[in-house]
Amino acid sequence: MFLSKWRRLSIVSIGLAIAIGIGSCRVLLQSSSAQTNNQLVYGILSDPKTFNPALSNESPNIFGYVGEGLITENGKGEIEPALAESWTLSPDKKTIAFTLKKNLKWSDGAPLTTDDVAFTFNEVYFNDDIPTDTRDILKIGKDRKLPTVKKIGDDRVEFTTPEPFAPFLRTLGISILPAHKLRPTVVQKDKSGKPLFLSTWGLNTKPADLVSNGMYMVDAYTPGERIVFKKNPYYWRKDAQGQQQPYIDRVVWQIVESTDTALVQFRSGGLDSFNVSPDFFSLLKKEEQKGGYKIYNGGPATGTTFVSFNLNEGERDGKPLVDPVKSRWFNNVKFRQAIAYGINRQRMINNIYRGLGAPQDSPISVPSPYYLSREQGLPFYDYNPKKAKELFAEAGFKYNEQNKLVDDRDNPVRFTLITNSGNKIREALGTQIKQDLALIGVEVDFTPIAFSLLIDRIDNSLQWDSLLIGFTGGIEPNDGANFWSVDGGSHIFNLKPQKGKPQLTDRRVADWEKKIDDLYIQAAQELDEGKRRQIYIETQKITQENLPCIYLVNPLSLSAVKNRVQGIDYSPINGPFWNLYGLKISDR
Repeated sequence: MFLSKWRRLSIVSIGLAIAIGIGSCRVLLQSSSAQTNNQLVYGILSDPKTFNPALSNESPNIFGYVGEGLITENGKGEIEPALAESWTLSPDKKTIAFTLKKNLKWSDGAPLTTDDVAFTFNEVYFNDDIPTDTRDILKIGKDRKLPTVKKIGDDRVEFTTPEPFAPFLRTLGISILPAHKLRPTVVQKDKSGKPLFLSTWGLNTKPADLVSNGMYMVDAYTPGERIVFKKNPYYWRKDAQGQQQPYIDRVVWQIVESTDTALVQFRSGGLDSFNVSPDFFSLLKKEEQKGGYKIYNGGPATGTTFVSFNLNEGERDGKPLVDPVKSRWFNNVKFRQAIAYGINRQRMINNIYRGLGAPQDSPISVPSPYYLSREQGLPFYDYNPKKAKELFAEAGFKYNEQNKLVDDRDNPVRFTLITNSGNKIREALGTQIKQDLALIGVEVDFTPIAFSLLIDRIDNSLQWDSLLIGFTGGIEPNDGANFWSVDGGSHIFNLKPQKGKPQLTDRRVADWEKKIDDLYIQAAQELDEGKRRQIYIETQKITQENLPCIYLVNPLSLSAVKNRVQGIDYSPINGPFWNLYGLKISDR
């Protein structure tokens, strides 16, 4: 959910290719084979929430296929030109001037110029009437000022930041939007005075009305079943021989909710890729040669999985979001630390991850140069039930005659833990957490729910006790600024409702919470990489001391891809399909 949430997730949508499928997948392949065999098929957990990139804040989303920015990231996380041909940085490090590639076009054949770039930022992402998380990662410094964007010709545009901002170039991978299609919707208002843009390019939009500048364009969408992408005939990228890319004509997403069914479909040939979870690794490894696929191992994954408590003490319409009794527990740091000591992460690694992982102690991805390990001084919480009970006692809790934990007012400690149903690893993790915490007298009601309902509770109702969720990551910590900003749209453990949503009263922000926010701003201002790392080291120590998130296990990055897909250059950062434009399908 980083780098304006959807930007990072759109990379992962291509890279990691959450490969889960359904029974209709083989039927789809058979029925479409008459049209083309030159297609890539894999699966996603649920329907996307919107086709509008500015309004998207979760995965899966389509924007890694249909959207492109000025720059992009390769498999090593290095910045490369995309729509931009080149750029220059001013001596004061505050202005970047981009020159666009020549003859860029939208999928409808209209010219793509710097007018589209200026429109995208000045009229959409910087527009207070449009609730977009992208704006959060473009705000700079303590004053949270936005950069200025100035068109200086049809092919040149300047971005000027109020101060030097180290991650700025990398943020410009966000999708550029078509002014000729969307500007009228920004200007025109509905009956309530809101821009028509807010209801534009929803899931009910006809694919023919969606305009793309990426490799693909939406060809068909059947809710709950599949999305089919076809090649964008005007995509800019060509190979060394002048042949237009991508080479693959179609990409098919199968929308499913079961990894078990996905496994069946991958093994039977219905899917071209499968995100290998540890519980399936042994089986798939044995069948690797016979099954006509290869399992790619990229080492430690970039994402994180964690448990978080709802620390929001705000009220809506005079009613607290969280039961005040539970809120007192959750906002006690010793309670959170005790819970962390009560979770047996090594057992998770052994039993759930089949030994294919290690404890995760930091919000920053292991492959990142800014990551701090426990050997380097990062606080950590290995399983220690005795320590957990000591911390409970220090926090005023005690045990009753039934050896159940109660607070200082004799309220039994019981709360609900939610996660998205259908994700077998998370369901197994939640089940173990319930068992582990029962051993220290804490009762957990573990409740997997539909992904759409989970997102609604996180972003809209804000009513939940604790959750088990995963976030994507990368090499740039500032991709997580939206999570750590106290006003950020991804600050889920103490979320301030975004504009247009019912607001709260009595929301409180802890000193440590504000300190992390300030440090992320400071790190973004620092151009010296050594000093920048020291700032991020401090943020990691604060997060581990205060535990707004209890990080669990860092698995290996494993993906199985059919041998018919040629050109894979596996990346632990962006997965097997980061170079989708260069992949080919072979029926040999």
